Amino acid sequence: MGSGLVFNVQRFSLHDGPGVRTTVFMKGCPLSCAWCHNPESQSSDPEYVRLRRLCMSCGRCTDVELDSPVVTGRDAEDVAACPTGALRGVGERTDARALVRDVLRDRAFFEESGGGVTFSGGEPLAQAAFVTEALALLQAEGVHTALDTCGFGPWPALRSAAERANLVLYDLKLIDDVRHRSATGASNALILANLRSLAQVHRALWIRVPVVPGVNDDDANMEATAAFVRSLPGVDRVDLLPYHPAGEAKFARAGLETPLRGTPPPPPGRLESLARAFRARGLHTTIGGRA
Repeated sequence: MGSGLVFNVQRFSLHDGPGVRTTVFMKGCPLSCAWCHNPESQSSDPEYVRLRRLCMSCGRCTDVELDSPVVTGRDAEDVAACPTGALRGVGERTDARALVRDVLRDRAFFEESGGGVTFSGGEPLAQAAFVTEALALLQAEGVHTALDTCGFGPWPALRSAAERANLVLYDLKLIDDVRHRSATGASNALILANLRSLAQVHRALWIRVPVVPGVNDDDANMEATAAFVRSLPGVDRVDLLPYHPAGEAKFARAGLETPLRGTPPPPPGRLESLARAFRARGLHTTIGGRA
């Protein structure tokens, strides 16, 4: 039994599958999306960030460390010893059984609402063996499970994890490969191939499309996305997820550039227009991930 690196367990989530859910955010992602809401999840290593507003320069950290929002070479003891709580860990090691025991504390909410547990990230396939084990343990407990993935990973790993997920939430960002590389740092060839394969064997797929002004919200990309999704069996719905700037402060806190600083959310009218284009192809489409 191996360990996994989890950077957040978010309870009472309403946008990551049906019902009230507990979402487990895994650390590590092969993409570097400009609109990422969790840029602290991109690195696959444990990290420590300093909240400057709380730091009192007590002398426990070196001058070099004080100049950077991200601190390396520290551990949980250092975090506990920080007198103001300015030093925060991003990523905690745990084993699958311990994680499952933790999330099962929310079982009553799952049963009442028809919810369950969703694995997100980062990218869950970056820690596929751990996530697959945890999904299997939860299914053995009768808990509804969901896998939220960008699909960038080996097909056998995706298939194994998806077999243990009642629902797969699959992200589609851009159909054109050149534009996808520019926006995310990686090709979408594997992502699209994996989705085609998954649609043949899994019958509960929700496609999630982030709508990012100036990046992928043009008619050409959205029409191509709708046409591609319509060609797939097993797709239950499409969620159009409007960009919002919540991740900007996280980029700064993680010592990263903020690629889309100042980009506004897409206007509601534009979102409705895009949703109509998907619905015109017979695809059940929501805005914001709510029914």
